[in-house]
Amino acid sequence: MADVVTGEAVVVEVRIAQLPTRGVALLIDWVVQWAALIVMYILLGSASLVTDTALATGLMILLTVLVLVGYPVAFETASRGRSLGKLAMGLRVVGDDGGPERFRQALFRGLAGFLEFWMFFGAPALITSLVNQQGKRLGDVFAGTIVISERGPRQEPPPEMPPGLAPWAASLQLSQLTGELASTARQYLSRWHQLDPDVRHQMGVRIAGQVSAVVAPPPPPGLPPHTYLAAVLAERRRREELRLARARAAAPPFGGTYGGASYAGAPGSPYGSAPYGSPYGGSSYGGAPYEAPYSGSPYDGAPYGGAPHGGTYGGAPQSSAPAPGNPPPPSDPAGPTPGGFVPPN
Repeated sequence: MADVVTGEAVVVEVRIAQLPTRGVALLIDWVVQWAALIVMYILLGSASLVTDTALATGLMILLTVLVLVGYPVAFETASRGRSLGKLAMGLRVVGDDGGPERFRQALFRGLAGFLEFWMFFGAPALITSLVNQQGKRLGDVFAGTIVISERGPRQEPPPEMPPGLAPWAASLQLSQLTGELASTARQYLSRWHQLDPDVRHQMGVRIAGQVSAVVAPPPPPGLPPHTYLAAVLAERRRREELRLARARAAAPPFGGTYGGASYAGAPGSPYGSAPYGSPYGGSSYGGAPYEAPYSGSPYDGAPYGGAPHGGTYGGAPQSSAPAPGNPPPPSDPAGPTPGGFVPPN
């Protein structure tokens, strides 16, 4: 996975195409191009018997260039970044800003591809793809593009806001929360019901401690780690969608970027409606361990011990924690707070 910053300064997470998948797509395109060349040479060979030899030679050179360079340029421009091989393997070429590939970028890729694959047998492309962090070949570097995969594994629905925590989450200061830490918390929540209870608790305390060190204000007393993480991630996602909606409202018509967001209208959830319902109340996850009430959770009573915001997890009330029903007005952003979750003895 990689982060792409769109023209509206919105960070979009995309899945980089792997080198073996790109190799298979290239092999399919090669087969198509060679088949076209063979048919073309047979027809020109027959035509050269009744036409001028120089004319037949000129037509052969022209059609060869059209097949080797024009084929990828025409297909990627017409199909928004997909040749026949990429279409078969679920790949797409997009700009570095997440936007669709333009003709200029397709032309740079096609010209560089002729040198990389047909003149040097793919050696420059292989070396550059292995060195570049985003798997770019020389054509991608020159054109400012990146090849992504559209057939990634099905993602779990994003965490929903636990009941009663929306007012508190609205006052969170999330400027210090990095994308890497948020991704770690998201993966933990997606595997929460598959983990052993002891491992689940230890991981939850560790990740929640890392998040609480850079997020303020502190959570309400007695809040389990997984509930705390779900509230933080749900609020972060809500603010990103709101920011994207405002950027689109200020953008000119027919704008938009590629990368999971729709091109027009209000931005909806990139995952659709959650198929399992909310794990925190209302509907349940249909047999998932979320059905158990929090009172029986192994996290209840786990001490915050040394948490950056004072108080304990299930202990004395925190002096700086806002009442669940009476949230304070948002304050100015503050720096990261020290400390973190401490597992029980």
